[in-house]
Amino acid sequence: MNMSTHVNTVTIEGNIKSINDYQKIKKHIEEVIKNNKSVIINIKDSISIISSVIGYLNKLVLKDKIDLHINVGNAGLMELFDDLNLSSLFNVKKV
Repeated sequence: MNMSTHVNTVTIEGNIKSINDYQKIKKHIEEVIKNNKSVIINIKDSISIISSVIGYLNKLVLKDKIDLHINVGNAGLMELFDDLNLSSLFNVKKV
């Protein structure tokens, strides 16, 4: 998994599949929210997302009141967010 950050946008390439991936994502997002209350996450091609990342994103939205928008490139991942009823909470859209 590779990541990059630009202003309030975090871009993730590759599959999100390990606790190391979770730690990287958390570190990047924490840097962004130091200066922004709105975060855009582009998940280009991951086919899944681990539960610890979902829990962290949930905390950001519900507890920290971060305005989160997630753009996904994989239809299966979009379907997963829909199945978990998280699409509206995380403002998920397929790109």
